[in-house]
Amino acid sequence: VSIYVKVFANSPFLVCMDLARSQEELIDPKYLWIGPDGKKLEGRRYVNLTETGKLMVMGFKESMSGAYTCTLSHKIIETTTQEEREMFEAYQFMVYAYREADHAYQVFVRFTTRECELAANSLFFEELKKILNNIISDLTCHIIDSSCKCHSVKLPKQGLLHELFVSFQVNPFAPGWEEVCHQVPYDCEDATNMRVQEARDRIGEFFHKQTYALKHWFQTVPIIHYMDNSFSVIRIDSCRPGFGKNDITHENCASCCVVCGPGTFSPNNEVTCQTCTRPRVKMYGARSC
Repeated sequence: VSIYVKVFANSPFLVCMDLARSQEELIDPKYLWIGPDGKKLEGRRYVNLTETGKLMVMGFKESMSGAYTCTLSHKIIETTTQEEREMFEAYQFMVYAYREADHAYQVFVRFTTRECELAANSLFFEELKKILNNIISDLTCHIIDSSCKCHSVKLPKQGLLHELFVSFQVNPFAPGWEEVCHQVPYDCEDATNMRVQEARDRIGEFFHKQTYALKHWFQTVPIIHYMDNSFSVIRIDSCRPGFGKNDITHENCASCCVVCGPGTFSPNNEVTCQTCTRPRVKMYGARSC
C-alpha cells in the first residue's frame, strides 16, 4: 500500500491488519512496527502508536520515507482442547513525503501595430512590463522570461496585419519571497501558489479591461493596441530540489512532487528525479548522487 504524506504534516493512521481481520475477534494481539531504517518504532518521539496497533508518523520529513512494516501476532485457541497457537501476519506500507508543486503561469498575448520596424514597439514592450510588474509587486511576484516578436499576419478576406506576439512568465519568487514564507513555513507552497494565482488573475483582468477601454475610452484607436481575446495562459509546475513528479510510479499522487527515491536525485527546480549513473544514493530526497 502506498501512502503520501505532505512534508511537515502527520501521516494518517496506518492500521496493522487488513479489512477482513479487523472484523474478527483477536486474542492477545501484539503489534511490532519496524521503520525504514530496520529498527523498532516504539518509543520514538515522532511516532504515535496506539494500543490497537495503529501508527501515526508526526512531522513527516523526506528522510522518513520508505517501507513501514508491521507484524501482527495473535493467538488462536481451540475450543475443544484449549490448545493455543500463535499466528503471525505482516503488513507493509510504502510511505512517501510529498510537496505541492510550485506554480508559475506562462502568458501569451498579442497586439496590433502599424509596422514591425516601428521604434515604438520596443518602447511599448518595456513599458508594458513595468506596468505588469507594478500590478503584482505587492504579491512578491514578478515578470520573467519575457519576449516580444513582431510578425506579419494575413487573415482570411483581410489585408496584411502586423502583430506583436508577447509572452512572459508570472513567477512567484520575486525578491523578498523568503520573508513572506517565514510567516507560514510549513505550507509555503500553498501560500506561494495562492499569491501567484492572484497575480495571474490581476494580469488577466488588466488585459480584459483593454478591450473595454478600446471600445469606450478612445475616439482614435492607438497605433499599438491589444487584440481582443488574445490573452491565454498555461500553468507551469516545478518541484523543490529532492522532489519530482512521476505519474506512473506515483499514479495516486500524479500532480504531487514526491520525494526522490533511492538511486535518484533532483538538484534543481525541475519536475523529474534523475537516475544516478552509479546508484550509491540509498536515501530518499537526494539532491545529488
